Amino acid sequence: MNEKYDVLVVGMGPSAIFTAYELTQLNSNKRILLIDQGKKVENRFCPLEEKKQCIKCKPFCNITSGFSGAGAFSDGKLSLYNPEDDDIYVGGNLQDYIGVEETKKLIDYTDKIYLKFGADEKLEGLEFKDEVSKLQEKSKKAGLNLISIPIRHLGTEKAHELYKRLEDYLANHKVDMLFETIVEDLIISDGEVKGVKVRKSKYKQYDRDEDIETIYADKVVVAVGRKGANWLVDMCEKHKIKTKPGIVDIGVRYELPDEVMKEVNKYMYEGKFVGRPAPFKDKVRTFCQNPSGFVSEEVYDEGISLVNGHSYKERKSTNTNLALLVSHHFTYPFHKPIDYGRNVAKNVNELGNGNVLVQRLGDILKGKRTWEQELKSNSVKPTLSSAVAGDITFAIGYRTMTDILEFIKQIDTVVPGFANEDNLLYAPEIKFYSNQVEINNHFETNIKGLYSIGDGGGMTRGLMMASCSGVQMARFL
Repeated sequence: MNEKYDVLVVGMGPSAIFTAYELTQLNSNKRILLIDQGKKVENRFCPLEEKKQCIKCKPFCNITSGFSGAGAFSDGKLSLYNPEDDDIYVGGNLQDYIGVEETKKLIDYTDKIYLKFGADEKLEGLEFKDEVSKLQEKSKKAGLNLISIPIRHLGTEKAHELYKRLEDYLANHKVDMLFETIVEDLIISDGEVKGVKVRKSKYKQYDRDEDIETIYADKVVVAVGRKGANWLVDMCEKHKIKTKPGIVDIGVRYELPDEVMKEVNKYMYEGKFVGRPAPFKDKVRTFCQNPSGFVSEEVYDEGISLVNGHSYKERKSTNTNLALLVSHHFTYPFHKPIDYGRNVAKNVNELGNGNVLVQRLGDILKGKRTWEQELKSNSVKPTLSSAVAGDITFAIGYRTMTDILEFIKQIDTVVPGFANEDNLLYAPEIKFYSNQVEINNHFETNIKGLYSIGDGGGMTRGLMMASCSGVQMARFL
């Protein structure tokens, strides 16, 4: 190929998309290229519902790879902020680089873009201020912090439609996009990025040098998301890109009846509980709450299956699911949090014969595994058909498991029924954003012309803040 671009972006998740979008708005006339190992958004679908089991799509999982990244199959929640907030409490640490007030302005700007492309105008979490305040007071007495911010819910199926419109917009504004293409390596010389080496995804298994092509660029933006976090670790080690160990979140996806969560679902849509339960005092939090939602499975590198959750606008279940995540911050001499998380995931998958595991809370408390026939008679019916009944405590560490169980007890004092024995825990749920790339206030790494944004580099967590990082990136280029 041997082409030359002004800006080349590795990845096509929200941070990459909004980098390209904002560059078109700035009338920069720059030649822009986005590269992703997955497919166009309209060609992405998960066969799980039809097959009733994860078939581990080749060469890459359709849920995690392709235009709009994992965002296309997420529940599609855009987390905003309260005007009176003195900090940004959800979504990472973008504000550390550009300041809180600038981040608020950026969220407002980015939110208008989402509205322009079809996001629901309704904001969740604004109507019941008094009721939310009472829940927050109750939470405080239980040793919990309940964060309430406005949420704009796209819905999984509507997110597909919205990102398709963004894909078409970029194509119509002469943004080049290479799909089903692997970035094999960065080209770096004398401390400066020169471009990338790529090959088509179909050659993934062959490692043939003749299949590699070179694409040159003045500036390269790494926006790989959580799916590309492991690739980014390899690139950082190979090219001496400065990083620091971040936090890896390890936990479970928790499923319980809508009836139990009805107040939180009605008043807030997504309640963000944060606690530090005894005895370890680790940070534990709820994340990605899906009222009337569905538990989902997604596949990462080396066939690792992780659990997640979806929430549709029109299709509904009778269960709410949410993540319960424990933050792990390792100290000297260990400096490989992503490897730790991957090993936990591999162990859980081994127990499930390559699948996600599911277990009743009551069985964990009784020290026994869950059997398939017990799930059939359980009052909470699992919404992930491919999950295998078993014992997740064989693979998730004692400290992590203790944190999760104590956290469930704490929330139960605020939300009665949260610790019901029929509630389900799915594992593993792990967030791979723990390789924190060191960047300056313009998002540039120690390699000249090489930038890092989004979830994969440890800057953001979630659709809105990843999108915001892309808008701000474009303004720096």
